[in-house]
Amino acid sequence: MELKEYLKNIREKHNLTQEQLAERVMVSRQAVSRWENGETQPGIETLKLLSKEFGVSINTLLGSPRQLVCQCCGMPLSDDDMISRETDGSFNEDYCKWCYSEGEFAYKTKDALLDFLISHMPNPDEMPDNDRRILYDHHLSQLKHWK
Repeated sequence: MELKEYLKNIREKHNLTQEQLAERVMVSRQAVSRWENGETQPGIETLKLLSKEFGVSINTLLGSPRQLVCQCCGMPLSDDDMISRETDGSFNEDYCKWCYSEGEFAYKTKDALLDFLISHMPNPDEMPDNDRRILYDHHLSQLKHWK
């Protein structure tokens, strides 16, 4: 779904007029109308306000143009309810809610995360734990949080 369609749908879902939405995100009614007609798009700060106001990620607002992946554990973030939030309630699209929540990382070190993965990830091939640790470590080392 395109941004213009998504904005109109979410506005109507919340029973808001264009004027009411404009007031909530501090723009004119005409700006909202232009977004919904596809003439313009909200700027990044307005997208942040819309994201917070409606509880959806900016990625979702923009029609999910990129596949989000947790930059701590590597899990695909396929749904907004998996994405972490900052202490102010805004989305942090870099991390899953299990690795980062309320401004805090769950795993203080990569070794702590590796220990968790070794003890919780399925091991159908019965790979030795040390080999699994090396494999997981290689994967995690590619992620922004552990570089």
